[in-house]
This record gives sequence, structure tokens and C-alpha cells, in this order.
Amino acid sequence: MTEEIPGIALTNTVSNKQRLYIRYLTAILIDLTVLNLFDEYWELVTVESFTVSVLAAILLQVLLKATLAVEHRVALYFNSKSGVAARILRVICAWVVLFGCKFIMLGAIDFAFGDAVVFAGGSHGIVAFIVVVATMLAAEEAVLRIYLRLAGQ
Repeated sequence: MTEEIPGIALTNTVSNKQRLYIRYLTAILIDLTVLNLFDEYWELVTVESFTVSVLAAILLQVLLKATLAVEHRVALYFNSKSGVAARILRVICAWVVLFGCKFIMLGAIDFAFGDAVVFAGGSHGIVAFIVVVATMLAAEEAVLRIYLRLAGQ
């Protein structure tokens, strides 16, 4: 089905597969931009080449989505339970998953790229890595909020 947008050529209705593709492509490009900005402006982050940063951004996006999927499964488990203890355990387990997976992600980056991607500084680079990942997530959220605002949602 096609829609006419005033001032713009006819367009096709977007499928769910296309939406998912655009969502992940956008997230990878955001991660790529953040990673390269840190590489350029922060001495604690070093990426050997643009090609390596593209591959690292893809790997990071896959690992971030996997981490969030695990966290959501843990949350669903504890949400099915009642009581204060279940709520407290949900928060603790979510924190352990979200924080602990950063070590797994850093290990995966090190395994996949070795010295081509280096996060230096305190705690063997985990602090720099967490700063980069947190910035990636914040940038993705900011872009999503702008998009939703433009869409009137």
C-alpha cells in the first residue's frame, strides 16, 4: 500500500522487518559514532581503524541487546513473584546482570579484536568501557526520544 505525503514522492508502507532493520542500523550507527568520538577525543579509548570500529559497534549492539534480553527475562521471573523480597531480588539481580555483563562484553571485545580496540585506565579499562557503553545507550535514547517527539508520540 502506498501513502502520499505532501511535498514528498509516494512511499510504501513500512513492514515490521523494515522497522527492525532501521532500528538496528540506526543503533549501530549511533554506537559507531560514539565509539569513534571517544577514540578521537579520549586517550583511554583506542580503536585501530574505522573498519574495526564498525565491527566493534556491531558486536557491541548485539551484546547490548542480548544483555537487555537477559535482564528482561530476570525481571519477568521476579515480577511473577509477590512480596518485598521478590522486588528487592529483582533490583539486585537486574543490577548484577546489567553490570556483570559489561565484563563479559569487554572480554568479548578483547577476544574479537585484541589490541585493535583498547579501553585503558582504571580497573583494566572497565571504567572507560562503562562510560562508552553508557554514552551509547544515552545517545540511542536521545535519538529515540527525538524521533518519537517528531512523530507526535
